[in-house]
Amino acid sequence: MPVGWVKPDFAQRLQQFAPVITQVAEAVVLHEPDSLGGIAKLLSDEGWFRWRDETFDVHGADGNVVARVDRGALPSFGLVAHGVHLNGLVQRGGEWHLWVGRRADDRPLDPGKLDHLVAGGVPAGLTPWQTLLKEAEEEAGLPASLLAAARPVGEITYAMQRPEGLRRDRLFCYDVILPEDFYPAPQDHEIVGFELWPLPQVIARVRETDDFKFNVNLVLIDLFLRHGLEDPGGKLRAMLNSEP
Repeated sequence: MPVGWVKPDFAQRLQQFAPVITQVAEAVVLHEPDSLGGIAKLLSDEGWFRWRDETFDVHGADGNVVARVDRGALPSFGLVAHGVHLNGLVQRGGEWHLWVGRRADDRPLDPGKLDHLVAGGVPAGLTPWQTLLKEAEEEAGLPASLLAAARPVGEITYAMQRPEGLRRDRLFCYDVILPEDFYPAPQDHEIVGFELWPLPQVIARVRETDDFKFNVNLVLIDLFLRHGLEDPGGKLRAMLNSEP
């Protein structure tokens, strides 16, 4: 089974790394998986994609790690990236609320967009839960004692075409109910602030605008549907189930 998908022009460039990479029928075969990181760095220097300086695991069809590569190379090779997303819920005045973050304006992807309380890619060597613990403290100052109440609620996969290739993501989704007296605080440069929104306000913003980061919308729609929240005309469900 293939682990990735590449565009024709990128496949032609990869063949120049023979005999480490060769073409077999319609497939491009990497014979030395440990060489993938070095090859990716050379291709980044040539301008094929932006180097992120974050190493991610490459998983085979059986789920085992077969190689490691920089995060920026994943779409060009059509490799699956793993990520975590946390719905931070609060019950206040008998109504459910959600913590919403706003991304910094200097972020390379979706600057200024609305985001989750906690979200991030799963780096090499870490599990989704370990990543969630790390990102919660780094992004929102959410301690492990509060995160212990978080529960896995599902996985979302999608694929989308990007200029550099095919972005394929697998998102591990979690819910956590937080106390009313907890207030997240930005700990790094990714999020500039957090606001607590009533869920109807979140639903309206998702349904009527593109203000949220693109994949955050998918996780939020899943949250709405799981809890039987308002879905006029089935529009939210159609958005979640649409073809990539």
